[in-house]
Amino acid sequence: MLILDGAAMGRALTRIAHEIAERNENSREVALIGVQRGGVFLAQRLAGILQSIWSHPVLVGSLDVGMHRDDLQRHAAPQMHPTVIPFDVAGKTVILVDDVLFSGRTTRAAMDALNDFGRPRRIQLAVLIDRGHRELPIKADFVGKNVPTAATERIEVRFREEDGEDEVRLQKT
Repeated sequence: MLILDGAAMGRALTRIAHEIAERNENSREVALIGVQRGGVFLAQRLAGILQSIWSHPVLVGSLDVGMHRDDLQRHAAPQMHPTVIPFDVAGKTVILVDDVLFSGRTTRAAMDALNDFGRPRRIQLAVLIDRGHRELPIKADFVGKNVPTAATERIEVRFREEDGEDEVRLQKT
């Protein structure tokens, strides 16, 4: 079932960017870090929108959380993607960006991984889809769309950069 098409995804990202701008007055201290994979595309897009709002470039990085996950023993070998944070996170407001918030375990792993790069002044969380089912006390600061799901369902997010089109679908299992 289609949840967001490309246009709706664009509107959600524009809304998230405006909410980020409203909540963060010191725009030059904001940095976006996308959680590999889908969060990286979203962070880059949000940076572009924020640049047009703030009239200056926004720092963007990417973070792989594979080695910080608490379920490593369940997987033979985690699939690793590059972590690129070409700036000092110390004293910054770091906005972690991810495509789907589910149990909260990826976000916890991202915060652990981020600590390897310094101590941000604060961390905020922006997600395209919040599907509930939290296992940890984690809540997104900025949400594109809340989608209540069954634990057995899947959210599939496709990005034009990788798949040729933007869309979010709910997959029944």
